Amino acid sequence: MIKSLRVILVLVMLMMLASTMLASALAIQAPFPAIPHRLNIRDTTSVTQAGMASPIIIDHTCTDLSTIPDHWIEQAKDQLRLSYGHTSHGSQPVSGMSVLENEPSYGGLYDFNTNGAVVSDTLSLDDSTPSGDLGHDGDTSWADRTRAYLDGAGGDRNVVVWSWCGGVHDNSEAGINAYLAAMNQLEQDYPNVTFVYMTGHLEGTGEGGNLHQRNEQIRDYCIANNKVLFDFADIESYDPDGNYYLDQGADDYCNYDSGNWADEWCAAHSGDPLCESCSCAHSRSLNCNLKARAFWWMLARIAGWSGPDGPSEPAESYKIPSAQTPKYGETVTYTVVIQNLDAPLTATVYLTDVTPSGLLYVSDTLTATAGAVNAATPPTLTWSGELTPTPAVTITYAVTVSTHLTHVIVNTATIAAPGYQTITRTATVVANGYSVYLPLVLKAH
Repeated sequence: MIKSLRVILVLVMLMMLASTMLASALAIQAPFPAIPHRLNIRDTTSVTQAGMASPIIIDHTCTDLSTIPDHWIEQAKDQLRLSYGHTSHGSQPVSGMSVLENEPSYGGLYDFNTNGAVVSDTLSLDDSTPSGDLGHDGDTSWADRTRAYLDGAGGDRNVVVWSWCGGVHDNSEAGINAYLAAMNQLEQDYPNVTFVYMTGHLEGTGEGGNLHQRNEQIRDYCIANNKVLFDFADIESYDPDGNYYLDQGADDYCNYDSGNWADEWCAAHSGDPLCESCSCAHSRSLNCNLKARAFWWMLARIAGWSGPDGPSEPAESYKIPSAQTPKYGETVTYTVVIQNLDAPLTATVYLTDVTPSGLLYVSDTLTATAGAVNAATPPTLTWSGELTPTPAVTITYAVTVSTHLTHVIVNTATIAAPGYQTITRTATVVANGYSVYLPLVLKAH
């Protein structure tokens, strides 16, 4: 049996400019769209849609947050910068996400924003952007808006989600094929962006209706071609106990031929967090809350989580940047701690870190408390060693910011050990980004 290994990756950012360290101010680090020459620089090992080894299908079985390790939620917040084009129906996951964000017991784990700002410990979501939805029967104007956005203000986005709003039930096979072809072409043209496919919401037409046939067309394509699918329709076809309602005429309001499954479930589970009230467009709060949980599940999978039934990993890892806006010429020190918290591991562990464009490795700074380091061919830095008998190894190295421009820079470490799944961890900084300091204003009443 493969023994588990935990790795804690801690990214320590040592900032040299004291003027940026204002302890009493709230800093929002976000590059403004109007900045000229703003580029998105990504490392070649970052999460991408192209060449995905297997499909990621997010359905009604993907709503149990307790299944997702917290560090994968943190990784999603750190790695991913989303845009989400939708109208009213598509707002349902976001409404449910607000419930999670406002739940004190989660301690900010599910924090997100809707303006796309890149802020530490917060999911960057440019909501309702680009405008509109997936339209009807062969309309691909949304794809044109996507290109304009990614080529302009959305150049730092690495996940793009589009939702339907009634455009599937009256669609045709040819119309859905046009949608699938447009999505696939976007993936080819923007290989560093993950594009999320979606099914259309229920309309009460059951398993024999055109809506279900078109949704099946989307599902079959995504499974056959290793796509990421948020199965909107499947999630609202089941209650949390797994009871199935599509064959009973279920619709987007959670109505079915004998009642309303959401109302019935919440009546039987009074006080359950899934029934927490929210503004859920065209539906019940339970539906939005389920979709929010599925949305976070999807983000964790995109960030690298293999899922509850996935292969064993050599490591659990964390990267926590202390600052996100290093300036030109500033020195940044990375500290990586690899720690075995369980049974002895005799296999050799390998770490590879390729310093991305915009950062320059500082010669002779790569060190480790055990094992062997190699910086002979920068920007590639490597370490190898065993965690027996020493259960922990600390690796450090320094870089300087070598660009004058405002760049979103993603730095990725890869960890591998024989017999384990190879995993990657990333951390994002905004080189030469702007900081906006918001004053605290108190008013007497």
